[in-house]
Amino acid sequence: MSPTRALRRRPFRTAAVLAGTVALALAAAACSASSSGSSSGSSNFVGGNGEITAVKAADRQAAPDISGKTVAGSQVSLAQYKGKVVVVNIWGSWCAPCRAEAPNLAAVAAADQAKGVQFLGINTRDLDVSNAARFDKTFHITYPSLFDPYGKLILRFPKGSLNPQSLPATLVIDRQGRVAVRALKALSESELHEIVDPVAAEK
Repeated sequence: MSPTRALRRRPFRTAAVLAGTVALALAAAACSASSSGSSSGSSNFVGGNGEITAVKAADRQAAPDISGKTVAGSQVSLAQYKGKVVVVNIWGSWCAPCRAEAPNLAAVAAADQAKGVQFLGINTRDLDVSNAARFDKTFHITYPSLFDPYGKLILRFPKGSLNPQSLPATLVIDRQGRVAVRALKALSESELHEIVDPVAAEK
C-alpha cells in the first residue's frame, strides 16, 4: 500500500508528478526567455488539480535546503527554521488563485505562530521584484518570500517526491525538515488548518 493518502479525490501518482514537473520547468524556461520585465497578467502557468496529499511520518522525504534573497532584500533559508513546522507557499503576483488565497495565508500565519509554525513563500515568475513587494503589501503578508523569478528553487525539490508542480502550491514541512503534506490548489483558512495543525501537533 502506498505510504501517501489523498485527502481529496485524486490519488498521488509518480507519473503525474513527473509530467507536472516538466510542465512547470517549461513554463519557467519560457518565462526566462521573455523580454518583458514582469510576468504580471500571464495565464501561461500550470494550474493545480485540487489534490491534497499527506505522508505518514515514517515515509517522509527530506525537503531541499532552499535559500536565497527575499522579496524584501534579506537572506533566508529553510534550514534556519529547523525545529519548526514550515508552510512553504509557491506564488506569483500575476496568478489569480494566488491572490485569492493570500488573505487566508496571512491569517493562518498569524494564528499559528504561537504553535511553532513558520510560513515561507517562494515568489516565482515575477521578473520585477516590485510586483512581488506590492503583492505582499496589498495582502498584508508579513512572512518572508524567496524571490525565485525563474523557478530554480522550485526545481530543487526532487522528482518523484511531493514536489510543487502548480501555482499556487503549498507544502507543509515537519519539524525534522521533511515534506509532510502537499496541496495543489488555492487554500481556504479551514483547509490550511486541516493540513497544518496535525503536523504542528506531532511530537
